[in-house]
Amino acid sequence: MKSAQQNTLGFLLHDASRLLRRRFEARGAGYGLSSSQWRALVYLARSGGLAQARLAEFLEVEPISVSRLIDRMEQGGWVCRSPDPQDRRVRLVRATEKAMSAFEEVKALAGEVYDEALAGLSPAQRAALMEGLTQVVANLQEMDCAPACGPAARQEDDEDERAK
Repeated sequence: MKSAQQNTLGFLLHDASRLLRRRFEARGAGYGLSSSQWRALVYLARSGGLAQARLAEFLEVEPISVSRLIDRMEQGGWVCRSPDPQDRRVRLVRATEKAMSAFEEVKALAGEVYDEALAGLSPAQRAALMEGLTQVVANLQEMDCAPACGPAARQEDDEDERAK
């Protein structure tokens, strides 16, 4: 039985995320990709391609870690690297046709996992959950930006505008 402390927002969000990830990995194991690789593919599929450093930022990992991840994915035919036409130092990573085809299948699989997770919730409860989580994310993103978006940053922006 869980203690009252384990029913806090942090514990519930962490447990839900962990269990969703575990369920998704079990259902998607036939593709041979880890959850980190799937996350990378989602970013690549949605963006059309990213610089390795930018992908590392999105995945919240060090650039060397994303490089190793991309190495394995490239060996499996999931991604390809190419030089950035704007900057020779930058390597762009793109999803291959194989990845894009699998991505469409896995979107459907993810929808099934989400439906399983949301079983027993009415459409109104599902909508309220999504609305609440969206607000939580917005609040936390705003707090992340707070030091850079505070009065001093706004004053600098105003000064920049007057200088123009």
